[in-house]
Amino acid sequence: MKKLIFFSLLLSCISLWAQETLVINGVVKDAQNNETLAGVNILFPELQTGTVTNDYGFYSIKVPAGTHRMEVSYLGYQSVSQRIDVQNDMKLNFQLSTAAQDLEEVVITDDSERLNIRKPEMSVNKLEIATIQKQPVVFGEVDIVKSLLLLPGVSNAGEGSSGFNVRGGAADQNLILLDEATIYNSSHLFGLFSVFNPDAIKNLKLYKGGIPANYGGRVSSVLDIYQKDGNSREFEANGGIGLISSRLLAQGPIEKEKSSFLIGGRSSYAHLFLKLTDNENSAYFYDFNTKLTFRLDQRNTILFSGYFGRDVFNLSDSFKNIYGNSVFNLRWNRVLKDNIFSNLSLIYSDYYYGLTLDFVGFNWNSGIKNFNFKYDLDHYLNRNLSLDYGIHSTWYEFNPGEIEPNSASSGIIPRELIKKYALESAVYLSVEHTISEKLSAEYGIRYSNFLRMGQEELNLYDESPVTYNQRFGIYQQADPVGVKTSEKNEVERSFGNFEPRLALAYTFAEDQSVKLSYNRMTQYVHLITNTSSPTPLDVWTPSGKYIEPQSLDQVAAGYYRNFANDEYSLEIEGYYKTLRDRLDYIDGANLIANDAIEQVILPGEARAYGAELLLKKNKGKFTGWLAYTLSKSEQRTPGRTPIEPGINNSEWYATAYDKTHDISLTATYEVSQKWDFSANFIYQTGLPTTYPTGQYVFENMTIPVYADRNSNRLPDYHRLDISATYTPKKRSEKAYSSSWNFGLYNVYARKNAVSINFRENDDTSVNEAVKLSLFGIVPSVTYNFKF
Repeated sequence: MKKLIFFSLLLSCISLWAQETLVINGVVKDAQNNETLAGVNILFPELQTGTVTNDYGFYSIKVPAGTHRMEVSYLGYQSVSQRIDVQNDMKLNFQLSTAAQDLEEVVITDDSERLNIRKPEMSVNKLEIATIQKQPVVFGEVDIVKSLLLLPGVSNAGEGSSGFNVRGGAADQNLILLDEATIYNSSHLFGLFSVFNPDAIKNLKLYKGGIPANYGGRVSSVLDIYQKDGNSREFEANGGIGLISSRLLAQGPIEKEKSSFLIGGRSSYAHLFLKLTDNENSAYFYDFNTKLTFRLDQRNTILFSGYFGRDVFNLSDSFKNIYGNSVFNLRWNRVLKDNIFSNLSLIYSDYYYGLTLDFVGFNWNSGIKNFNFKYDLDHYLNRNLSLDYGIHSTWYEFNPGEIEPNSASSGIIPRELIKKYALESAVYLSVEHTISEKLSAEYGIRYSNFLRMGQEELNLYDESPVTYNQRFGIYQQADPVGVKTSEKNEVERSFGNFEPRLALAYTFAEDQSVKLSYNRMTQYVHLITNTSSPTPLDVWTPSGKYIEPQSLDQVAAGYYRNFANDEYSLEIEGYYKTLRDRLDYIDGANLIANDAIEQVILPGEARAYGAELLLKKNKGKFTGWLAYTLSKSEQRTPGRTPIEPGINNSEWYATAYDKTHDISLTATYEVSQKWDFSANFIYQTGLPTTYPTGQYVFENMTIPVYADRNSNRLPDYHRLDISATYTPKKRSEKAYSSSWNFGLYNVYARKNAVSINFRENDDTSVNEAVKLSLFGIVPSVTYNFKF
């Protein structure tokens, strides 16, 4: 009897395994421009199974032999449903048409930002470019980063500040990828605009937690952005003309259906109007995007993408500042087998900062370069189990700065700060597993290794690069006792870390689930800045003999629900994360052109915790969302010995980007096919700052006495923005189309404080506080076109 039962079970297992051997794969594209679509749902409702396309539009799934109903759906597109007879491995490609093409009077407002209840993915936000383009922004320039600030858990250090902060993390702790290449500065004009041309962007994801194992190198978040591949069917162009900037993008086939190009550019030109007033100052930016795609056959695709951007500041031709990013990526997509997709990438990234001071007579250049090799594979084992695995390796070259005379008479002696080199490598394995009808998981492991290579000169110290002067109660720079010289191919120090990842989703109803995630991340490169918002002058430095890598642990839990046939969605998440070896700076630290940065930094720790709420209306003429974040972000630098006070007497203090309350209300109302209106309202707790509490006179000098670090706050921040878009009706499907966007930024002219400075009034000799505000009410008009 036992043998019979065992034999029956064995036959059942063999039968099930045989059923899992038939593979259906293919690529899903936009029917109009042949653009691949990421995140498309491939469903077999009768089998209660399915998958989604990857970042390159590829899918693969195993199903048992037989006749099954297959559904292909993507929000904003017409769904495809058909019955297929599966007797052998099959390749099925799909072309999806936009839902609005055949519906003249029904406005389609579905978007792919709705929550996926069953998927273990959490703490992830996806924004459609169409949604971003409707948001009112300063000067009318559509901005991806500004749109991210409307989401829970995302903020920045105020108006005119660069970068963004995620769940209490610093701006340098965000990994920003454009077609897999690292962007080191995401802002133009010190934060007024982002470097991303929205016309060139296909999709984006922001990972705030539960970060998959294929990402590493930063501890706070990942912003993953992909450019469009280019239209391989017909030529098209679109752009916009605004008050201070314009943009133009063109795309079309090189060989129809097989290859395509995309090229786009933006530039601001407000500085040209200054010349009409004999004003010699100027500030402007320009950038270029490009993409070449060659589909060699059904299994092989070659892609080349690039970005180049620069910001230029001139002050009366005596001061000139140029900075920006350059990135290039050569990729090879290959379907190795029907259920294995591979991507090989060779990437170059360069962030450059240049400064010319004619009144002093020198040029200053600094930056960071990296060369990156990536090989990633998506392996679809069966309908319940898929693997992602790969290897990454990045070579870094850090240029802290070099000074050279810009004329023979300047008298400046050339000087080059010591360049630094490093090699960061990683291997990873990630598993997406449907455990049961209600329980699914994504788990994996990443092992990262960082080699700090040799350099021309490395200071040596008796004990530590930073000493404590007990007599004066201050930290001071230690004097080197020697110098070590080594070649850049020698290993100065090696680090290795395991980074586990886990995400679980339990669906207890068709429209409700709870999720839990944990991730450990390690960051080996650091932005040297002691400001709340990074500036172009800040430099990056690697971990090494005196600087440990940052290491973070984050746990998050959430409740998710869709209402009224997905018309509404609710997401509530709580998180807690701790960070070790976060750099802090001694009082009076000089960070600019410092060749021994280890002499002014101390290792500390940080923690952040909070709750986030996102309530969205996804359908109808009226759409939008309410985002609320309640959070705390703190750091602490304790003394290294019992006699040392540390920073701030070893007490926890608020980080420069801590905001207790952050509320964003975003709404869009489509009145008709011609008119739609949008509005944003933002309220935030004021940023931490440090005010003086008193003063004393020493040798005829007035010396202020300051409170503990970040123990005060700026006034609360709030602002209302509105915009209206007018779209004339097209005469035919392929005709020239256009729209007008009218906006008002900061409608009620709130004077939000960027900073508050204290000074002595020249007339009354009384101390006074002076508030600095950047913007009052700012109108904008932008003309957009497409042909």
